[in-house]
Amino acid sequence: MLIRGAELEGGEIADVRIEHGIVAAIGRLHHRNDEPIIEAAGNLLLPGLHDHHIHVAALAASLSSVRCGPPQVTDFDSFVACLQVPGNDWVRATGYHESVAGMLDAATLDRIVAHRPVRVQHRSGRMWFFNSVALDALLSRSSAPSGLDRNAGRLFDDDGWLQRTLGSTPPSFEAVGAMLARWGVTGLTDMSPRNDAFMARHFIAETAIQALPQRVLLAGKLELTKADTNRRVLLGPAKLHLHEAALPPLDEAADVIRSAHERNRHVAIHCATEVELIFALAALGDAGVLSGDRIEHAAVASESVIADIARAGLAVVSQPHFIRERGDRYLKDVDADARPLLYRLRAFLDANVSLAGGTDAPSGAPNPWASMAAAVSRQTQRGACIGPAEALTPEQALDLYLRAPQSLNQRRRVVAGAPADFCLLDRSWAEARKSLASVQVYATFVEGRQIFKQSTGIMHECV
Repeated sequence: MLIRGAELEGGEIADVRIEHGIVAAIGRLHHRNDEPIIEAAGNLLLPGLHDHHIHVAALAASLSSVRCGPPQVTDFDSFVACLQVPGNDWVRATGYHESVAGMLDAATLDRIVAHRPVRVQHRSGRMWFFNSVALDALLSRSSAPSGLDRNAGRLFDDDGWLQRTLGSTPPSFEAVGAMLARWGVTGLTDMSPRNDAFMARHFIAETAIQALPQRVLLAGKLELTKADTNRRVLLGPAKLHLHEAALPPLDEAADVIRSAHERNRHVAIHCATEVELIFALAALGDAGVLSGDRIEHAAVASESVIADIARAGLAVVSQPHFIRERGDRYLKDVDADARPLLYRLRAFLDANVSLAGGTDAPSGAPNPWASMAAAVSRQTQRGACIGPAEALTPEQALDLYLRAPQSLNQRRRVVAGAPADFCLLDRSWAEARKSLASVQVYATFVEGRQIFKQSTGIMHECV
């Protein structure tokens, strides 16, 4: 296949030939007989975007669930309205935050919906709230786990029990794959800490039938091995999910890191608070750092902590769009002197820390272009600015999603010999950089195979 007249990064207009899934040649190329052509018409051709922190199964499930938290649902009345779903079977709602109607309990949910089972997931993904009908249905099938507060109707950190009790199976990833392809995403790093051999088989099956056409780097449990993966679903880091309220003994955390390194695996450590981040650095200081170890979120980071991250040679994967999606709540809940420390970006780059972007979907919106736009503006939905000194240029924001997934210190480019994983935009970079949030993708390719094409626009194919 020949992509003709594409803008490459740097402004060069060139043709790009794809053979056997890789870039075979770049330049002014002659069309071969029977070679398919895509006319790029001077629009920008990029390496396909990579979402470096996403939860695919949870995102797939959320697409068939009721959204019951900010920004769509922000008060009690709208919360009540969103749970009024036709039917008599389970109502599954996701994205709830206590700013909507406080910390939920069974009695509150019973007043809203009493005749059918309801389960509501907290935005953090760590807690479920049930009404009485739901609790009765669950406990008729299985005894209560330690994480269930029967009186309050709250389940904490035990999705496994819920899935086993309900007999749940992993969802189809087809809707997620199509949605990500539309935004030019050709690869993803699934950061779900419970990923095991069973989930690896599901990812392999979904990629085999092209329901999920993207390449996958699968993080997860320490027990996950290379033998559980394949060419399209690669083994990723071991996920260490820290919770400030229940941190493990430091030596146990260090042992997990050592065990991962002994298996030649990096670690990815969830750090949503500065306490978690300081704890992670202490554990890494004890166990040692393997090049490629990474910090997820680094949501609150002081200058001294950033310096420690830089000295250790750790990478950071951030979610800049949380400033937009949650920033107005941060303005109410976070002390003024701590707000500049939230989801820092430029400070990491200035310290020469490898920085990448992930949407954390479904906890955040899965659109990487909106995430890039937020990295540039640092604005909340209501227009306030949080940490303006942390704003990136459009080029730096784009770079967050073009890092190499297994080597975040490297940047992918459209060059000869590279995999033919591309996204072709609907405009030049000079136009795209003016408004990253409005960018649309005309076509997306994985190994030279088109996985998305916009139905309208100037691009066309011919043979």
